[in-house]
Amino acid sequence: MKFRSLLLASVLAAVSSAAFADETSKPLPEPAVASAPSKLASENAVLAGGCFWGMQGVFQHVKGVSAVVSGFSGGKKPAGGYEEVSQGTTGNAESIRITFDPKQVSFGEILRVYFSVMDPTELNYQGPDSGTQYRSAIFTTNTDQKQVADAYIAQLNKAHAFEKPIVTEVTPFSAFFQAEDYHQDYLIHHPDQPYIAINDLPKVSTFKKFYPQMYRDAPVMVFPNRS
Repeated sequence: MKFRSLLLASVLAAVSSAAFADETSKPLPEPAVASAPSKLASENAVLAGGCFWGMQGVFQHVKGVSAVVSGFSGGKKPAGGYEEVSQGTTGNAESIRITFDPKQVSFGEILRVYFSVMDPTELNYQGPDSGTQYRSAIFTTNTDQKQVADAYIAQLNKAHAFEKPIVTEVTPFSAFFQAEDYHQDYLIHHPDQPYIAINDLPKVSTFKKFYPQMYRDAPVMVFPNRS
């Protein structure tokens, strides 16, 4: 997702997206292990799955989600923000923090969408983006999330939902560092950028196609009044 040659990124992303679309041609099964009933009004899920532009863009359309923020998780606080994280030296992965109502959408359902819009068999890269900062990871905020994540990964592997084993990390959440303002709501504001159009908009379309009951047209935004 670095600001590199858009032509190269677009070509590589197109190849990756096409291959992944062939592999995930149908919705994933529902999680067999559901989240425990919650009395909380809101809960956070922190997920990494490659470029945070596309991941944020997908979950901004999920019913029951009240906020989605792009940032970094899994490493030390990046004094240099995005530019430092993009060097792969901080231990962080580009991530999103999802705030959701567990009475409207479960953590398991969030993971079902998550695994449907990225390739969890790619180790330390997603499409054209390579490095540990683009790894897939689930940063669990409580024991229930860990149980659901571990069980769903085992379920998907047993069902051979993907051609190769899932390599997505499941690790305890430690900290989330919000990315710079210009990264927030990026897909919404830049739908015609080649990287977004080729690599990320198909993720939103896949989500809408596979799980229409979870999709809402109006996205939640970090900066709703920004043009």
